[in-house]
Amino acid sequence: MRQRQLLGLMLAVCATGSASAAGGISGIVVEPNRATIRIELPGNVTADLELRFEQSVGLTADSLGVSARLVNPSDLSLVGRLPGSVSVPLGFPVLIAIEPPASGALSFSGVVAIDLHTHALNYVAGSPLRLLAAESGGSFRDLTANAGVGSYRAGANKGGFSEFLIAADTRPLGTVIDEKFNRVQAQLDGNEGAIAPSVLASLRTQIRAARTAYDAGNATTAAERVDQFVETVRQNSGAAIPDVWRSARDVVNVAGQLRSEAATLKFSLLLKASGS
Repeated sequence: MRQRQLLGLMLAVCATGSASAAGGISGIVVEPNRATIRIELPGNVTADLELRFEQSVGLTADSLGVSARLVNPSDLSLVGRLPGSVSVPLGFPVLIAIEPPASGALSFSGVVAIDLHTHALNYVAGSPLRLLAAESGGSFRDLTANAGVGSYRAGANKGGFSEFLIAADTRPLGTVIDEKFNRVQAQLDGNEGAIAPSVLASLRTQIRAARTAYDAGNATTAAERVDQFVETVRQNSGAAIPDVWRSARDVVNVAGQLRSEAATLKFSLLLKASGS
């Protein structure tokens, strides 16, 4: 009954563009390199969002550009942005956008750790719930780096900002892992000119070793190789791999993007190793 009532409310909000749901943020607390955000939407849909920066400058409530709104899980414009066999749960049909204004002063180096927690969903072992991200209006991809049992909590690492939502991903795990390996490789190939040649060669060797281990049926070893990849990126961030994001979007945080994709690949590899 509650799900039917919530769906009806969502449809009404989507149709009217209610200003009460446009912001969806009831409070933001900013500390050095950390921001906590309270999300409150119609139908008693609530969540807590935490952002943790390795090193930030110009971090304020206004510089983040955070908003949240209810969405209709059956809206074709949303469904078309999701991978096949991925759907938005009725219990938490929320789209979160973090879009810092280009004129703002926010910048950070490394990654921002994003943690989303809601009591609207329950997470149990084997749950298909994942945290997905997309560039504004683009296709969503699984970026989950960790998930907690109980009321739903999931986290991801990002080298920038985007839109986020929780979705149920029922694709075969092997399909997801193949996609994530391809995404890491695409980040290396697409940014090869920005990475010092010797470091690029090491990273390519490490991700190949991870793929070889996975193809041989050893997901645990593959995850360890991905850890080595992340450590190589971390140790060479700055001088050998660009690692800064700015509100002006005038630089590419290559290190942050590589670490983000590697973190979610490791998450899926460990699921595979555990037999989930």
